[in-house]
Amino acid sequence: MIVVKDLKFKYPGQNEWVFNGFNLQMEENRIYGLLGKNGTGKSTLLYLISGLLRPAAGAVLFNGIDTFSRNVDVLQEVYLVPEEFDFPSISLEKYVKLHAPFYPRFSRETLESCLKDFELTPDIHLGALSMGQKKKVLMAFALATNTRLLLMDEPTNGLDIPSKSQFRKTVANNMNEERMIVISTHQVHDVESLLDHIVMLSQRELLLNASVQDIMDRYVFEYRQPNEMGDDVLYGEPSLQGNAVIAKRPDGAKETQVNLELLFNAVTKGLVK
Repeated sequence: MIVVKDLKFKYPGQNEWVFNGFNLQMEENRIYGLLGKNGTGKSTLLYLISGLLRPAAGAVLFNGIDTFSRNVDVLQEVYLVPEEFDFPSISLEKYVKLHAPFYPRFSRETLESCLKDFELTPDIHLGALSMGQKKKVLMAFALATNTRLLLMDEPTNGLDIPSKSQFRKTVANNMNEERMIVISTHQVHDVESLLDHIVMLSQRELLLNASVQDIMDRYVFEYRQPNEMGDDVLYGEPSLQGNAVIAKRPDGAKETQVNLELLFNAVTKGLVK
């Protein structure tokens, strides 16, 4: 479990707080989508959760332990896939030998399975890969660590369309009851079928913290013609199929798939909470 308690943080030389008294709780056996406009602190929050940034006040606790304490029991259970990174110019085999010992439950079988899913082989040299291939390798390694907390910052950036589909399948296949995955992204359509909980941030505050099931229980997402826009419609946008709308879900109505982009726009405008 992650508990973010009364968190305050700002970068050196800046006057504005990124977070000021921010609170959040996240639980295992869930895949969280962390959404927000540019500059709302999504990446910063991931780095604070991982313990790579130090809050000015408050704390981030992983199973009751402050992550910034850099406690070994925490470090071996947390893995962060950053948006931008580079590998040393070495073979993957050497990289695994150097880094895998830090993670007690590292699985070479999982690594090779994930690499196969991404159409890569274990004998690759990291210095010879494209950026998209490097991202696939790092995500495969991250999943193979079997840490209880996996943080991903814009994981689908740089992936082609087939690879984005494979990313969703690979993450889902390596999820388990003890693991928590937090994905920060602007590419909501790349991951919306993968997520089971949504967290939306604005400047310094939490706009939404709800399970996908709760959202589906409360709202329907559908297309309507202009003459079908009733009082039950909470938010709508024009589209080629008519108006894309969020409406209150009537009792007994069929569930609809969440349209994350539509939900995000409605929440940021204060029309859905």
